[in-house]
Amino acid sequence: MVLSGSVALAQATVPAARPNPRPAATAAAPAARPAAAPAARAAPAAPAADVVARIGSIDVKADEVRALVAGLGERERAALDADPSRLGQAVRSMLATRMLLKEALDKKWDQTPAVAEHLRKVREAAIAETYLASVAKVPADYPPEADIRAAYEANRTALVVPRSFQVAQIFVAGARDADKPTLDAARKKLAEIEAKLKQPGADFGAVARDLSDSRQTAERGGEIGWVSESQIRPELRAILLGLAKNGVADPVQLDDGWHILKLVDTRAAATRPYDEVRDQLAGRLREERATQMRRAYMAELLRRTPPVVNEFALSKALEDGKSAKP
Repeated sequence: MVLSGSVALAQATVPAARPNPRPAATAAAPAARPAAAPAARAAPAAPAADVVARIGSIDVKADEVRALVAGLGERERAALDADPSRLGQAVRSMLATRMLLKEALDKKWDQTPAVAEHLRKVREAAIAETYLASVAKVPADYPPEADIRAAYEANRTALVVPRSFQVAQIFVAGARDADKPTLDAARKKLAEIEAKLKQPGADFGAVARDLSDSRQTAERGGEIGWVSESQIRPELRAILLGLAKNGVADPVQLDDGWHILKLVDTRAAATRPYDEVRDQLAGRLREERATQMRRAYMAELLRRTPPVVNEFALSKALEDGKSAKP
């Protein structure tokens, strides 16, 4: 489930259940007693301890949420760590989907001819796919370490990480096609920044925080972070290549304004270490072996029971399909 998807649902407070009154004693009383007041209607049951969300009679339980989180990819897990509220959005989306499913089933939507046919095809494909995966299962000890090493050596070129630069910048906004007053103000600000940077012991980060028009990087003292050489515009790349470590370049004007770059550090191109990519290579080799085993199983199945195809009927079906209306 994609964590960014959400459906806004009102969360009603569920009151706690009230205990039923005890039955009256059966012993006869000497005098008539007033009739007991009718028992109050029982309130809806409160969610069980393992229920984390509810809408109507539909629950999402803690085990389902744990399974959802466990199945997240690296990017989704990082997004969830950065914004835990995404999990609540995902749970609301689950509830909305289940409400939609309940509505469809109540209206017997699954029994309409087109939907029933689609479900039949999906069911057959799922059965065939999962069965094939079970009979063409890659052994747990595959691939051997020697095969992973060989794959690493064969893919060294693809595993090279390009040279990268750790960059900071101060940005002064001023589009080339801006009006004269705007450009004059930008040039005045640029001159102020240059004067501050030329002072003895100038702090690039402090100047960036105070005067850079890129607020996102200004908050970090102008820090952009590590950028791959291939991701940098050619005109800026040439400037960075000419700087020493911690060097600050002269302003360069681009379409959006002026950029003053600082080269914090450089990381040379290098091949990723074996330990860093071992699991990735092993997974790729397992996927390739699984594909080979599946194809081999299907080929053997057809060899044992060769199919017979009526080419004439097949051609007619093709023509009929072309002429049929969508």
